[in-house]
Amino acid sequence: MRMVPRGGRLFLATCLGSLLVLVLYFQSVTKPEPVVKTGSRPGKSRRSPLQTLYNGDQLELLAAQRSLHGRRELLEQACLSHTRKRRVLSPEDLKHLIVDDKHSLIYCYVPKVACTNWKRVLMVLTSDGRYTDPLAIPANEAHVAGNLRTLSEFSTPEINRRLRSYLKFVFVREPFERLVSAYRNKFTRRYNTAFHKRYGTKIIRQHRPDPEPEALEKGDNVTFHEFVQYLVDPRTQREEPLNEHWERVHSLCHPCLIHYDVVGKYETLEPDAHAVLGLAGVEGMLQFPTSGKSTRTDGNMAARFFKQISPFYQKKLFNLYRMDFLLFNYSTPEYLRTR
Repeated sequence: MRMVPRGGRLFLATCLGSLLVLVLYFQSVTKPEPVVKTGSRPGKSRRSPLQTLYNGDQLELLAAQRSLHGRRELLEQACLSHTRKRRVLSPEDLKHLIVDDKHSLIYCYVPKVACTNWKRVLMVLTSDGRYTDPLAIPANEAHVAGNLRTLSEFSTPEINRRLRSYLKFVFVREPFERLVSAYRNKFTRRYNTAFHKRYGTKIIRQHRPDPEPEALEKGDNVTFHEFVQYLVDPRTQREEPLNEHWERVHSLCHPCLIHYDVVGKYETLEPDAHAVLGLAGVEGMLQFPTSGKSTRTDGNMAARFFKQISPFYQKKLFNLYRMDFLLFNYSTPEYLRTR
């Protein structure tokens, strides 16, 4: 058998190490690393949010925090039941994970699930006093790349250390309520001309019989039915990934590969956000913004929009978002007509 020279073995190992960007953080890990220093009390050590969650006196946990424990366990069981393949994460997979080194937090942001306000909160927490009021931060500034660091920006050892020792949380929403919210925001608001040009013109060209020239040029009057046709069209995902505003949560945040300690829900946003800030030890200095127009719906918005969608397309759309329903314990909507 031909032997590989020592230098060749070293080179091969280096190449393999660069390819394996991230060692999987296994679901069975439940205990945090030793006490870490945080920025809230310079020079002093205190419990990290992860230690507070796992090592705190369970009797003292808020009811909301106990609920978050249950959701995490349901997610883990759903992952075991509905996923088979495991893979190594790449830097591209980590672009939605925002890092707060000062408070040992990792947040996976999901568009249309109060992510603007969560980004504002994290800008306050990481700004060293530059920002004090989340709602004083303009929404567009909260989404500027570079204002917050993502996990993809760190080296592999730094990524793994943070995954082991930081509190990782994500907020989710009933999949079709989130989808309808994305449609309304991106296709029915006159100011979203970039989305009209980028996606609206394409959707009209592909899914509207005999479109008028003005519609093809502006793309500003896409119907919800046309949007659904675009989403379930096999060409859509062959050509490019789904836009983050309607991409599935499991594809943005990889909850079966990354062990999220907290799964918050849009439907219980206020107590869940309060619980996360309590774990971070900052609930006294900061309140989660709840006055924004994006934090409330009547819960029946999707039902009204789905009335115009045929059972054929309803079934296709449900199959597309089925994994999000399963992983985050959302029931199949009663209004669906899939038979």
